[in-house]
Amino acid sequence: MNQCVWELQQDVWTLAGLMEQLPLELPRRHEILRALEAMMDVMDPDDVAGTAAAGRRALAGVLASPAYASAHQLVATGHAHIDSAWLWPVRETIRKCARTFSNVVALMDEDPGFVFSCSSAQQLAWIKELYPDLFGRIREKVRAGQFVPVGGMWVESDTNMPGGEAMARQFVEGKGFVLEEFGIECREAWLPDSFGYSAALPQIVKAAGSRWFLTQKISWNQTNRMPHHTFNWEGIDGTRLFTHFPPVDTYNSDLSGRDLAHAERNYRDHGRGTVSLVPFGYGDGGGGPTREMLAAAARTADLEGSPKVRIGSAESFFRQAEEDYPNLPVWVGEMYLEPAPRDVYQPGPHQEGQPAQRAPVA
Repeated sequence: MNQCVWELQQDVWTLAGLMEQLPLELPRRHEILRALEAMMDVMDPDDVAGTAAAGRRALAGVLASPAYASAHQLVATGHAHIDSAWLWPVRETIRKCARTFSNVVALMDEDPGFVFSCSSAQQLAWIKELYPDLFGRIREKVRAGQFVPVGGMWVESDTNMPGGEAMARQFVEGKGFVLEEFGIECREAWLPDSFGYSAALPQIVKAAGSRWFLTQKISWNQTNRMPHHTFNWEGIDGTRLFTHFPPVDTYNSDLSGRDLAHAERNYRDHGRGTVSLVPFGYGDGGGGPTREMLAAAARTADLEGSPKVRIGSAESFFRQAEEDYPNLPVWVGEMYLEPAPRDVYQPGPHQEGQPAQRAPVA
């Protein structure tokens, strides 16, 4: 692989994706277009490798222009939402996890700033049993703060059918495994793909020693949209839990210009909060984050017209969000996922089974 050509490809992908999201009347859109044209002028299609450096120089100026002071902040955490049982046998789930986690730790060797969030103790238990060498590498990355167990549950469970005792045991088993194997305690409940959320959960999560909650699925609601992306969730006993819905509306982002712009535009707490979370990486097909996604994050860390992207852990996001947004609105009771017509659920490019179109935001 020619590294300079690859870097140029990432420059172009990031800038073209950003340009497409900017309004036609905004000068920044046209500055990017002219820079891309200048890049094409200096490139020789018969000698791409030999002219790639000149192409990158033509783009350097627009890539160096800093983000707006008021730009939304995104904490991007590596993710690979792999259902433990869905459209394949359990043995294939185990292989998906092994392939994904192998990819993740290899990327961590290359990039010490890369952070990955892993949400299921069961999947880690399979790796410990069947891939002990890989589990040893994961342990090293956990100690380094790069491979981060999150959620504290044995699996990402349903919370509609089970009773409180069953949900409590999810945390007992899940947090116990992570504490025993890695010496850390998960502080966030992580349920991006569960179909609705019992009002008993805030009490159970707090009783388990956790303090934050994350989900994504309520963004699927077709009629009654949640009014906030960051808020306190009050349970049936009055317990309140700091809760966040990533406004990117996917748990498998590729950090494209489209996804980043949607997260910024969709965020419902502008003027009060300034930061949200974006989980990125390929999911149920397996694989997790890629080098291309990490390159996109690096280029959008401080880029005019784009939200500011920082790679980090879920915990680092929640601590920043707590400080950033102290006076939270409150949602009381169950968080109900509205059923939608069957034809709404069409697999998308990043999230299997996501709505074919995002519902309009009031």
